[in-house]
Amino acid sequence: MCDTCGCNVTPGNAHLVKPGGALHRTDDGREAVSVLRNLLHENDHTAAHNRQHFDKHGVLAINLMSSPGAGKTALLEATIKRLGKELSIAVIEGDLETENDAERIRQHGVPAIQITTGSACHLDAHMVHDALHQLDLAALDIVFIENVGNLVCPASFDLGQHVNVILLSVPEGDDKPAKYPVMFRAADLVLLSKCDLLPVLEDFSTDNARRHLRELANPAEVFELSAKTGDGMTQWLDWVMDSEARLEHRLGELHTDSQADATAAS
Repeated sequence: MCDTCGCNVTPGNAHLVKPGGALHRTDDGREAVSVLRNLLHENDHTAAHNRQHFDKHGVLAINLMSSPGAGKTALLEATIKRLGKELSIAVIEGDLETENDAERIRQHGVPAIQITTGSACHLDAHMVHDALHQLDLAALDIVFIENVGNLVCPASFDLGQHVNVILLSVPEGDDKPAKYPVMFRAADLVLLSKCDLLPVLEDFSTDNARRHLRELANPAEVFELSAKTGDGMTQWLDWVMDSEARLEHRLGELHTDSQADATAAS
């Protein structure tokens, strides 16, 4: 866990930052819990600002989250190969260290901004804001944000995205939604990735994965796919195209309404 956002405060040590606790106050005398709340508030404020940037330019922002190794980068590579001629795509990559994933994306002719978080186990809105200023949003249709591989903290930090897509890979097991409910409750879409391994990993049940998600009262769609073989990719690509079209339609309606209001006021 990281030391930058408060996600290192757990039920086991929370008493330390409560009134009377040994770490109740920071070195400069402020209440530790208030500091953490302020950090989250500032994150939400910056996330709203990021969303304004995306909306201003009509750019769909998709936050990809999963455990490490679930196939986020491979999915992006397969997506770029199929949609790169129809849509202008950019990627923001989040990892603790290295530019490995960003370099993979750049090999497909797509701009990729690497964020190295150091000890932080998730991206936050401030990091994404800095990355946005390195992109020409006016020339883009979609920005994929590949979050740090982690099924806990990333779900708690709004980045300014329009939708959250969660990958659950077959080797991980079908009970991940039950074990990590905060993450999977935040999903607008769940992708069961590496489904080419289903014949050899018979313990994974796609029905069980769906059942665990529904038990969280999340009605999000669940797609089965393999970025390696291409099976199931069409359904995902159609969803991306439809999401981009819906955003464009919504922003168009808002523009029409604002023009009507201005006319009525004049």
